[in-house]
Amino acid sequence: MFVSPALWVPALILFVAAGWDIAKREIPDALPLALIAWAVISRLAGFQEQVWLPPLLGLGLGFVLGLVLFSFGWLGGGDGKLLAGLGACLGPLGLAVTLPWMALFGGVLALWARRRGHSELVYGPAIALGYAVALVV
Repeated sequence: MFVSPALWVPALILFVAAGWDIAKREIPDALPLALIAWAVISRLAGFQEQVWLPPLLGLGLGFVLGLVLFSFGWLGGGDGKLLAGLGACLGPLGLAVTLPWMALFGGVLALWARRRGHSELVYGPAIALGYAVALVV
């Protein structure tokens, strides 16, 4: 199966973010910025249609959702910024399709962390796995 670079580049960035989150418990600002840059580059390079409203709306949706989840303490700041960057790549509809998978993996990771006696978890892997599953279903 061929997957467009418009989709696999964000996957690569997300899995780098997940690994970094696991190792350091933070997500560098460069990774969400790379997602936003890719949203622009992929359109200019012709990998995606040059329509600019969906990435802007996705960026806004991801930012607002990340901000709300961060304000409740359910996500870290890096996770919220990662959602904004992913929203820029996917647009609001693509982000909406991906979010339930992220939540599912986040729930599984939360149960696993709780079972191991940890009160906090890194959410970067849930974002990356949720995106990966959304690509193939």
